[in-house]
Amino acid sequence: MVQIKASADTLKVLEKQRAILLAASNLFRGKGFHATGMRDIATSAGMTVGNLYYYFRNKEEILAFCQEETLDRLKALVTQIRSAPERACDRLVALIVGHVRCLNEGIPGSLAHLEVPESLSDAMKKKRDDYEDALRQLIRESVAEGTFEACDEKVAALAILGAVNWTVRWFRPEGTRDAEGIGFTFAQQLVGGLMTPEAKKTLKTKNLSTGTSSLLGRANSDGVRHG
Repeated sequence: MVQIKASADTLKVLEKQRAILLAASNLFRGKGFHATGMRDIATSAGMTVGNLYYYFRNKEEILAFCQEETLDRLKALVTQIRSAPERACDRLVALIVGHVRCLNEGIPGSLAHLEVPESLSDAMKKKRDDYEDALRQLIRESVAEGTFEACDEKVAALAILGAVNWTVRWFRPEGTRDAEGIGFTFAQQLVGGLMTPEAKKTLKTKNLSTGTSSLLGRANSDGVRHG
């Protein structure tokens, strides 16, 4: 796994790696991870193959960097959202929207992760598991506050993750819906399906309008902007 050090002397290298990552992730989306070669990535990034090897030894390193970037963005997002004052169900809506945006705007890195999940290192598996735990905590809090029906939090969390992660398979930036709009639609269906009948009446009027938008804005303003 590529080690990233956020210091002044490595900032330029990090920026170049992220530019390569963007080119590679678009190819992973279009051709698939296994069908994409280093020469393809170099051509897309506008550099020679030899120059590409200076930054990454192989596409597995690019994949690891890709996964780590995505997980770090999701971790920053969930950290900001968990500390917000809104209801837990509102925060879950914001997390779902932010998750869809993170995967599909800027660096759509999780597509490669879906194809080769065994490539995750122990450290990245820990980040992934921590994120799932945070999601399950929001579900528990929503049940406790009375906005969700009692449910199996693990199954509910896996259902949400399965749905939002799969968007990288079919989302296209040039389509008629942007990632944020798709995220709100997913949140309406996924969160709405867990809510009590009474609480569900507030979903369209509060959760999917200014309340959630302001919450998502606060998370993005803290450096988690994916557009």
